[in-house]
Amino acid sequence: MELRVKKYEELTLDELYAILRLRVSVFVVEQNCPYQELDSRDRQALHVYLEDEEGIAAYLRVLNRGAVFEEVSLGRVISVRRRRGLGTRILTEGIRAAREHFQAEAIRIEAQVYAKGFYERQGFRQVSGEFLEDGIPHVQMLWRAGEAEIFS
Repeated sequence: MELRVKKYEELTLDELYAILRLRVSVFVVEQNCPYQELDSRDRQALHVYLEDEEGIAAYLRVLNRGAVFEEVSLGRVISVRRRRGLGTRILTEGIRAAREHFQAEAIRIEAQVYAKGFYERQGFRQVSGEFLEDGIPHVQMLWRAGEAEIFS
């Protein structure tokens, strides 16, 4: 399993296609949620993914301060092969990339409510009430360096 961390302009057309296809298959088709998955933020994002001979196994994107929130943010978190530790690994790598590339001391996410426990185990804390995003219950969560180091 190889880790890839790439800016938009570093992605090949095949890599970009695989990422977008995966995101649409999960967030639009699997979750039966018609929304504009392709937003203007991909060009600003750092794309972090794990890949093996079968393709992309886990993915997320990192956005710098000001792109979405005051803090650096993570989004579009996907683990293709569930219950194998890939979600935890990609989240750890996403936090690492946010810290290395954007000097993040705090990271904000909008988590689907069903996944709140997953993010809490990685050091995120709920900082908002529940709200609907594209018809799916979400909460905002915040990770702070020093409060929740998940890697050495």
